[in-house]
Amino acid sequence: MTEDFSICCLRDMPALLHRAALWFHGKWDIPEEAYQESIEQCLRGGAVPQWYVVLNGDGAIAAGAGVIENDYHSRRDLTPNLCALFVEPACRRHGLAKKLLNFIRRDMAAFGVERLYLVTEHTAFYERCGWSFLTTTTGEDGLPLRIYSAPTALDKTVCSKRGENI
Repeated sequence: MTEDFSICCLRDMPALLHRAALWFHGKWDIPEEAYQESIEQCLRGGAVPQWYVVLNGDGAIAAGAGVIENDYHSRRDLTPNLCALFVEPACRRHGLAKKLLNFIRRDMAAFGVERLYLVTEHTAFYERCGWSFLTTTTGEDGLPLRIYSAPTALDKTVCSKRGENI
């Protein structure tokens, strides 16, 4: 595995739309069409939704995440939500998830978003990445969920079409 990774905003790389939608679908139990529709919305502009992938030196997707209005929970006021964060097993333990999270926070700050939310069971990981427990809520299945939040970074760096090397 190469150590050369770059973060790409899918709004700037429409050629990755279908590949990214298929990749996210393969990681989560969400139809590929739902990802494709959300990524297409991202391409039309606006702060939300946004989608990001981390490409390795060979151009393969090593990690990815999105920002959507609501990640299947009852607290509609807690928006936008980070979602679908996944790092390929072979690429873990290289800090990719934390770098991607920080990149997303800076990017969302550039859109004027002051705070992000997420639903997670991986509490220790997100706490190490600067997220704080906020509250519990109910998922669409009626089960309790933990919501974390983080302020977006003050650095207004945004994505470039070629991506950001990490």
